Amino acid sequence: MKLLAINGSHRGDKGHTCYLLDLLFQGASEAGAECEIVTLAKYKINRCLSCGECHEAEHYLQCAYRDRDDVASIFDKIAKSDVVIYATPVYVFGMSGLLKTFLDRLYSTSDVNQVMLTQSGLLFHHIDHAVCSKPFVSLVCCDNLEDETPRNALSYFRAFARFMDAPHVGKLVRNGGKLAGYGHDPEKRKKLPRLDQVYTAYIQAGRELALEGRINPRTQRIANQEIIPVPFFKILKNLPPFKKVMLERAKEMLA
Repeated sequence: MKLLAINGSHRGDKGHTCYLLDLLFQGASEAGAECEIVTLAKYKINRCLSCGECHEAEHYLQCAYRDRDDVASIFDKIAKSDVVIYATPVYVFGMSGLLKTFLDRLYSTSDVNQVMLTQSGLLFHHIDHAVCSKPFVSLVCCDNLEDETPRNALSYFRAFARFMDAPHVGKLVRNGGKLAGYGHDPEKRKKLPRLDQVYTAYIQAGRELALEGRINPRTQRIANQEIIPVPFFKILKNLPPFKKVMLERAKEMLA
């Protein structure tokens, strides 16, 4: 099993996104998988110009940047992998601009003049299945505890799966990054005992990807659980009176 992670964090290998990917790959490596992280911040990724050159006969499905940045080489890595992990922190209510810029370049791998139906029955156009239809895991992390914060990024990956005929084999959502010390603060783990359960679940998720090609729903629930040690927190956090209490508690924990 070959697992490839696309890390869309602007902080590269210093961020929370990378910390969570390292946990996944710890479990995957222990289970015998070959693992690689592509840290987009370290690569040259030009934005799509929508110039249309990739749809002209002379340069059919060849991007104008084909010899001038690193995107083609990353697409080649995706094609050779068994499972891809698209990982991003939330920036202004969406995925990082770095990851979106990279994904926009998929335009050059598709013939938009060939209209067809996806397996899910949606009208779309030709795609390169070797790159676009790879089974994938979405990993979205953020600091905020509000469910609304990662909603746009999660919606994107749901649509991506349906239009690209790509099996969505894992959906990891990790909020409370700053409260958790981004995984690097032992004192935060003492204050938030559920963090150990979460991080253990990430390691287990990696093992499952290596052995089964997907994350077990139970493992996913544990990995995505709220880290605040309050019963029914997921319900309570949406009640206005409790939000005031939560605000004060957050200030204490961040102090």
